[in-house]
Amino acid sequence: MAKRGLGPIDLLMHQSTLMRWAVVARAAPGAELSLLRAQRQRARQLRHKLDELVQVADGRLALPHIGSQAFPRPAGTDWSWRPALWRGPLAQKGMSSVESKTMLGDELTIFHDCHITELTLRQLRNAREDDLAPFALRMDVFRFDGSFLSLVVDMPEEACAGLKKRHLVRLDVTVDLEKPLEIFARLNIRHGPNTEQIVRELPLHDKEVFVEFDLAYTKLNEKRVDRMWIDLIFEGPEMNQVTIRDVTLSRYPRAEL
Repeated sequence: MAKRGLGPIDLLMHQSTLMRWAVVARAAPGAELSLLRAQRQRARQLRHKLDELVQVADGRLALPHIGSQAFPRPAGTDWSWRPALWRGPLAQKGMSSVESKTMLGDELTIFHDCHITELTLRQLRNAREDDLAPFALRMDVFRFDGSFLSLVVDMPEEACAGLKKRHLVRLDVTVDLEKPLEIFARLNIRHGPNTEQIVRELPLHDKEVFVEFDLAYTKLNEKRVDRMWIDLIFEGPEMNQVTIRDVTLSRYPRAEL
């Protein structure tokens, strides 16, 4: 029943109800007080249920659409992508005491060298007015006795297809921090036996948090590219809560000089 749309009978009943209450409203100035009191009670009961429906509908319709790939793309973009964790619900929403090399979904893996693991990961539903991604990733780090912590996002095969040294790869991130820390992004491109790596620090104090990786400065063998991934590296994450509300990647050719 919940999935059934409004049919002709439903629409007729709705129009009839509107007309009936319109008649009652027009007659209210001259109605007897006993009748008006009863009508007011019925109207309040009806309004209460309608307000409940409107509140739920406003909340649900304001949320980013599940599966959404909507986000701004630079001019000339020939490939773009939002990882699955930020697009749709995962079967496993979260985990605690997360060990190194643990995967959350099919594309995200966490790496660290902690001996005592006080780290939790959880997928959240984005609900802010300016959120474009349907979901977010929250990472709570308590005691941290390791030297590194990173999230690895595996990029799909389509990202490698037709990749050239004239390309720029752009990473956009929306992130909330409980307290300041540094986050670095490293693009990794495997071509044959070699792997190119480009590291950029995310400008977390800027209004738009993004970095661009220029492949012109690499020794990329365009004919042998077979895998790409992004590392998000967190410096000094102890006793912090990091909420990554969106991650998107775009690929586009550099402007000709």
